[in-house]
Amino acid sequence: MATRPSPARSSKPSRTVTEPAPLRQFLEIPYDELEARNLAIKAQRLDRVDAERMRRLRIADLEAEPHVKAVTVCFTDLEGRLHMLDYDKKFLLGSYDNLTFDGSSIRGFSVQAESDLRLGIDWSSFYWLPSDVFGPGKVLVFGEVFGRDGRIYEGDMRAQLKRYLAERFAADGSVCHAANEIEGFLFKGRDAERHFHETGQFEYVSTGGYYHSLPSDPLRQFIDAAAEAQRAMGFSNEKDHPEVAPSQFEMNFSYSEALIAADQYQLYKLLCRQIAAKLDMTASFLPKPVVGINGSGAHTNISVARKGKNLFHDAKGQDGVSRLAWEFVDRILNAASDICLVLNPSVNAYRRLDPHFEAPNQIKVSPVDRGSMIRIPLGNEKSARIEIRSVGPDANIYQTLYTLFRTGFEGPAADPKDEGKRSRTRFLPDNIYKAMDAFKGSEWTRTLFGAAVQEKFVELKQAQAERCPKALGTRVKIAEVQFHHEVTNQYLWSQF
Repeated sequence: MATRPSPARSSKPSRTVTEPAPLRQFLEIPYDELEARNLAIKAQRLDRVDAERMRRLRIADLEAEPHVKAVTVCFTDLEGRLHMLDYDKKFLLGSYDNLTFDGSSIRGFSVQAESDLRLGIDWSSFYWLPSDVFGPGKVLVFGEVFGRDGRIYEGDMRAQLKRYLAERFAADGSVCHAANEIEGFLFKGRDAERHFHETGQFEYVSTGGYYHSLPSDPLRQFIDAAAEAQRAMGFSNEKDHPEVAPSQFEMNFSYSEALIAADQYQLYKLLCRQIAAKLDMTASFLPKPVVGINGSGAHTNISVARKGKNLFHDAKGQDGVSRLAWEFVDRILNAASDICLVLNPSVNAYRRLDPHFEAPNQIKVSPVDRGSMIRIPLGNEKSARIEIRSVGPDANIYQTLYTLFRTGFEGPAADPKDEGKRSRTRFLPDNIYKAMDAFKGSEWTRTLFGAAVQEKFVELKQAQAERCPKALGTRVKIAEVQFHHEVTNQYLWSQF
């Protein structure tokens, strides 16, 4: 067999071909390193490192990292929508103490004639971001809204919650803790909610059901991707799974100090929406997007500690919780109708309060009955808590936690003579109009929020309700989706 001759070697010296340097070298951090960085910052928050030191530490981080291009500053409006502004890193480092924005463009904030608001930075709430979700070279921090006079803006419920928690700690060392079990739906197609007025329906991506979805199922793939991102951002994940209804999901993360828990609540929804969009799907947090199946809730677990001791635990107390916990229960139940609009702030939310689908619409407490507004879960010295089950996933979580903690500590107590208040079955409002009437007629909600915010909140809810049929009926109406506060934008709102 003839052999093929070897190719002749060139007598010329070989040249090394070098790859051109990439045009962009923005920060991309592996997930395990992300988790370590974010948990370290979270530990500083829990240790109550003072604000000035946190500012210096985070500015040093930004100055030391040349591949960060932008800082995303977030704030939440009165209805609970998360707003984001991206600032060039160099600009932010030189101007973080003089940031302004147009408040008249945010529904529920300042009017056009007095539109300028200031945006401060809460440096303790700093997050390193997964680049495959947010894009490379970005970090995130939560902002605080101030009026022209330099005082906390009354419509910024995050700032109100932060101030209240600081006051409780300063007064007696009380630390408020919270965790939310936030359910949602995954539907086919991007922006499925905003296109609902065109299609009139949502399409499931899965009908696998509770715990049954296979690893290759689109719902399971979404859950896995979202859980990985949450873990990387320091959420301290606990469990995640498909829920009872088709295409429904829930991902749980650990108990934390209330402001951290609220920030993670907002980031959870943001991550879910972003990851779903990348998969050509929509993560929906409408409380009841489809009739005939279970709706979505955001069961809210709360407790209070002091010097590391859980003040809600009492092994000898009724159902294993303390007198303080029962005072919280009684005060929240006594104000249940008044604060229902805070916990269920949309037309669609009142579809969820349907007794045929484990709806927590009964103004009572029970260790076992899941139709009760408040449940006392099994717990020990570490986990004893109360669970407010009537919270919808579209609630402003800062407003919700501020309302629940302040009501638990300071709200109007039930008349001792009315022993039936705790156990007698009464029902939450079954439509937003009843809830608005109770909210605006309540002295307690006026005390909580002040007259201006109380009136503005009702005005916003009224504007949404008037765009929708008053009778809910048995079909989800186009308007209750299109004009929902987490769905609508200026373009859709103007189509009424």
